[in-house]
Amino acid sequence: MSRFRPAFWPTVTALPIFILLIGLGVWQIERLHWKEGLIEARAAALAAPTAALPTDLAAARGMEFRHVRATGEFLHQHEFFLGASNDAGVTGYQVVTPLRLADGAVLLVNRGWIDAGLKDPSKRAAGEIAGPVTVEGLLRLPPAGRPNWFVPDNRCDIDYWFWIDIPAMARCGGLDRVLPFYVDAGPAPNPGGWPKGGVTRTELPNDHLQYAITWFSLAAGLVVVYLLYHRKGAVAPQ
Repeated sequence: MSRFRPAFWPTVTALPIFILLIGLGVWQIERLHWKEGLIEARAAALAAPTAALPTDLAAARGMEFRHVRATGEFLHQHEFFLGASNDAGVTGYQVVTPLRLADGAVLLVNRGWIDAGLKDPSKRAAGEIAGPVTVEGLLRLPPAGRPNWFVPDNRCDIDYWFWIDIPAMARCGGLDRVLPFYVDAGPAPNPGGWPKGGVTRTELPNDHLQYAITWFSLAAGLVVVYLLYHRKGAVAPQ
């Protein structure tokens, strides 16, 4: 039986690729465990009883996706429009309305989705609720900054927002004492049917196991190709 003699260049080429593929598979396994923990924590938050609003950002960090309740008056004249499509892919906006609380603080409330043709409040006047109102929804934390480099800049000048930026919205609307978190209103219907609440997507995709299997399979395939190459060389006629 002939000894296995690795060829220099195939080995030099294949080894780092093999290490990379194994590393990517291990990374996806780590991501899998992280995502499972995140899914479990979110499920626990969604199942928890409705709570009062937290008093600061530190408390809010432990309450994201908790059901909360707040009472105040909507400042409809300061509505913000977040570009969004509904589940059917229809382009429109999510209406983010400041809610002035009894202590004077302001809570931003994502009241839900409207069709693009309803941006003018007069076309959905029934939903512009006056006087005290109680809002129930999910506590949300804003992103730390632009979600990624592909997302355009928010446009205060035309009231078109691509992501929730609470400090920028406060400056744009001339609002003070704005809380550093916001609420996505629940699915309870608004008068006139607009906005349509319950826009929060609570499901988290978890494809990391499939990704890990893919990387490990590619690593195994590379080993098979490598061995077959050397086996063919070993039996080739002299």
